[in-house]
Amino acid sequence: MSKAFTTESAADDDDESEGLDPSFRLPAGTRNYITPGGHARLRAELEQLVRVERPQVVSVVQWAASNGDRSENADYIYGKRRLREIDRRIRFLSKRLELAEIVDPAGREGTEQVFFGATVTICDEQGSEQTYQIVGVDETDFARRRISWVSPLARALLKARAGDSVRFQSPAGGREVEVVAVAYRAIDG
Repeated sequence: MSKAFTTESAADDDDESEGLDPSFRLPAGTRNYITPGGHARLRAELEQLVRVERPQVVSVVQWAASNGDRSENADYIYGKRRLREIDRRIRFLSKRLELAEIVDPAGREGTEQVFFGATVTICDEQGSEQTYQIVGVDETDFARRRISWVSPLARALLKARAGDSVRFQSPAGGREVEVVAVAYRAIDG
């Protein structure tokens, strides 16, 4: 059947989080906790899409449409596809920013417990230490040791203090780690 005779479901575009990796989904009914740097990055991406990329793609699609036969016009077909991708990402970012609750870890002083924005040093059963920053789901970057506050490790660490041992379920099975240090500092971009 030709694509011309099919319709795209509006429901497919409404919930962009369905196609996301589970680690990027927000638990139902929660706010989107995010650091000031993460919020600025999402806002900048949204502005780039709305003010630069979308208008460029729209002008290419208009030019391609003016060339005549749209059914075999690659510029038109791929431009329309890219326009749908951009619009989907704009809706996703708008929803995420609407739910965003900015939490500045540098402003949280004088606490020994692990909360959102904490930089936590842990020691595993083998005695190796790792340091992680607990950040929002949209800021997760394991290469930079930034873990989402909804990840199993972060959930286990929340409300723990230095010296506490916590258990969590990792992909390799159950693990136990000890909290060595908890600090709150600004999280750079």
